[in-house]
Amino acid sequence: MLVHEDDSTPLAALNVVYDVGARDESPNLTGFAHLFEHLMFGGSMNIPDFDDPIQLAGGENNAMTSSDMTIYYEVMPAQNLETAFWLESDRMWSLNFDPTVLETQQKVVVEEFKETCLNQPYGDVMHLLFDMTYKVHPYQWPTIGKVPQHVEDVTMADVKDFYYKYYRPNNAILVVAGKVKTEEVRRLAEKWFGNIPPGITPKRNLPVEPPQTELRRLVHEANVPLDSLYLAFHTPERLHPDFYASDLLSDVLSNGQSSRLYRRLLKEKNLFSSIDCYLSGSTDPGLIIIEGKPNEGVTMEQAREAIWEELNELKSKPIEALELQKLQNKVESSLLFSEISALNKAVNLASFEVLSNADLINDEARLYQEVTTDDIHRMAGEVFREENCSELIYLSKK
Repeated sequence: MLVHEDDSTPLAALNVVYDVGARDESPNLTGFAHLFEHLMFGGSMNIPDFDDPIQLAGGENNAMTSSDMTIYYEVMPAQNLETAFWLESDRMWSLNFDPTVLETQQKVVVEEFKETCLNQPYGDVMHLLFDMTYKVHPYQWPTIGKVPQHVEDVTMADVKDFYYKYYRPNNAILVVAGKVKTEEVRRLAEKWFGNIPPGITPKRNLPVEPPQTELRRLVHEANVPLDSLYLAFHTPERLHPDFYASDLLSDVLSNGQSSRLYRRLLKEKNLFSSIDCYLSGSTDPGLIIIEGKPNEGVTMEQAREAIWEELNELKSKPIEALELQKLQNKVESSLLFSEISALNKAVNLASFEVLSNADLINDEARLYQEVTTDDIHRMAGEVFREENCSELIYLSKK
């Protein structure tokens, strides 16, 4: 349990974080962690509907699932916080295993899959990219799953097995932030969660993705308005010392209108109508992904060469100290703003505690500031190698 006391707000946020995500799924039953997020709102032993009590308490609630964790949260006036303890403890104690609820949520998630992945332009990009970049690690499918049939095939036995394996107090982290006192939070935690029986702590033994040794390339055609190019490169895991240099490396390429890809390839050379670069930031080794839509008349080969010219420049010489300092200042500002609200503070604390290091929240700004231009240069050489690249050429059907 973690508590952050903050008297500057009248609100309090409660997070219950379960150390389970899409990477814990079977390859034949993907999308299950995301489906389970929906099922957790289908009622529990004493609470048929979660929205009414939250609204009566003047609050709001929601959840989010990633490949690495699942977070449920409530935000409300601090004096009504016990309502959140009641709700979260009741669904941890006993979920409503109603076949009708399961069937309803299966349909909801399948429709979400169809809407966002099958019927939306470029909706299957991450399916294609992850399948190329990961050959053994379960990051090879996105959180929503490989195919909708996996969610359609879920049984009530699967639901109960998953619930009693992962949704136990010994696999959960409770975080409360806002206008609260630690002793009162401890009292409420004991009152509402103290009698819930623990389960057997899950042992995670995921396959380690081997180093990529050759360029992977896929050409895909679909009914989309514009051709698009995606380059994905493997990067270190979230707790690796080089994570911060990797993150800033992606910012050098694409963080605002003064970033290299935007300024040089979009504004100056007019080669792209849009271009971006981002880091996945996953618990296990992740990806830096560059995506761009070439302008009309620009060939895919020209687009690729222009991007690689920028990457090779980063490999050939360090960036200027001033360029790095501007990016570090942006990061520090973002970190400060991300902790203004009680909810964001609670989510950040929970995310770090899942990584087994909640204290890291106090070190993040310093660790970014300690990155040097030589670190950026070294990471560019390690990451931006052709044999470490997976290239997706996404073509519009003519």
